[in-house]
Amino acid sequence: MSTATKSNKKAGSTRTKIHPLGDRVVVEREASEERTAGGIVLPDTAKDKPARGTIIAVGDGRLLDDGSRSKPQVKVGDKVLFTSYAPETINFQDEELLLMREEDILAIIE
Repeated sequence: MSTATKSNKKAGSTRTKIHPLGDRVVVEREASEERTAGGIVLPDTAKDKPARGTIIAVGDGRLLDDGSRSKPQVKVGDKVLFTSYAPETINFQDEELLLMREEDILAIIE
């Protein structure tokens, strides 16, 4: 069970954590490419959002029929590929993060 800690930018505030429930994970998406292979600079509207990122928080695991939880296959810090339609985009402390089920992760990049 891991949680992401992002420090709040307001003076005097406490740290806020995000902890996904069940088999969900929180992913920070990789930055989009700024240039094409031919060297053309891409505006933000023309960039494809990459379907890869880094895990920053992991839930406790999927609840099984017998009441136990399955152990997550990913951990905080893993670089992953995921399906492009799966993630829910959330804004957490002025940062865009992705919330998705572990089953929507296709591979761990080593």
